[in-house]
Amino acid sequence: MAYRDPDPHTSVDVSSTSVDRSLIHQFWWVGTLAAIVVLSFGLTLLSVGLSELVGDRVEQLFQFATNPALGLLVGVITTALVQSSSAVTSIVVGLVATGMPVTTAIPIIMGANIGTTITNTLLSLGQIGDRDRFERSFAAATVHDCFNLIGVAIFLPLEISTHFLTRLSGLFADRVQDWGLVFDHSIGLKLLTAPLVKTTVILTQHLPPILHGSVWLGLGIITVLLSIAALAQTLTLAIQQVGQGRLFSAIGAHPLLAMLTGTGITVIVQSSSTTTSLMIPLAASRAWELETIYPFTLGANIGTCATAFLAATAVTGSTSIAALQIALAHLLHNTLGILTIYGIPALRSLPLRGARWLARSANNPWAIASYILGIFFLIPGLAIAASLL
Repeated sequence: MAYRDPDPHTSVDVSSTSVDRSLIHQFWWVGTLAAIVVLSFGLTLLSVGLSELVGDRVEQLFQFATNPALGLLVGVITTALVQSSSAVTSIVVGLVATGMPVTTAIPIIMGANIGTTITNTLLSLGQIGDRDRFERSFAAATVHDCFNLIGVAIFLPLEISTHFLTRLSGLFADRVQDWGLVFDHSIGLKLLTAPLVKTTVILTQHLPPILHGSVWLGLGIITVLLSIAALAQTLTLAIQQVGQGRLFSAIGAHPLLAMLTGTGITVIVQSSSTTTSLMIPLAASRAWELETIYPFTLGANIGTCATAFLAATAVTGSTSIAALQIALAHLLHNTLGILTIYGIPALRSLPLRGARWLARSANNPWAIASYILGIFFLIPGLAIAASLL
């Protein structure tokens, strides 16, 4: 499907910032490096804070999540609330590094895949004033939802019954360790973050132990969220320098190219939500059809796995292999999902049909609210609450 110029009433800009583009073109890499350094710093705070607060009690603290279905729902609602699967997967990597079993973490990662789709679904509501444009936008947003829901429906039961993702990711992690490739590249980041860590140690050294861990954990979560948002914003603006028309014209020519580009952009901006949100104005204006948007979003699913690997670089010692393993499990789940659902013709059309059905069904505000609140908040929240009674 070739790229077509959008109608004159549509803007395909993904940001309304007034920052001077020439300065961004020259200095975007400075902001990118700073965001990566701050992200690594935040992950260090997160890891230390969790270790001090939880210690060897991770299993008891997250006992409710050892039920795979509840772990899935925790991932969905947490990611929907923070609107960043990158942040949630980074936190899960930290939890695994402090003792959470990989088998417990995998369903949470699967849930994060579902929860992250809320961002572009909400963005599509901006077209609600025009029925035709909204239907195209809503379908473009929910094709990601449908794909991830189908993927979880296939792979979560398999993981529960066979632990195939746990076993396969563990096998790959062991091979990486045997090859001597475990996180040697993180040394440079540690040198850059060392002054920040030392400053934090000095500022918090007189706090009581329990408060010390809470402060480090809170600062870590805030820092991770802000750095991922900054990284996405900086690199999204940098991508705009190439000219959106030329970019989308090229990648709309073939599904595989669209998929690879979705992967590449997401790796760069560290945010699948940012990548898939690019598609909403393109869908509204008929610049791209749903058949082209579909593989692009699948590429974003692969690209978002890079954040888990980046988070794992902050983990050292004996738990570094476990951190690598959950990052590999995330990549395997998303890759196998594409090979299975998109690779098998009989399954390939299911997300397309589901997205179009949802778009046609969203004919009033109540239907839209029921879908968004039900899938992302009410069902997960009620199930979690019921499990704690």
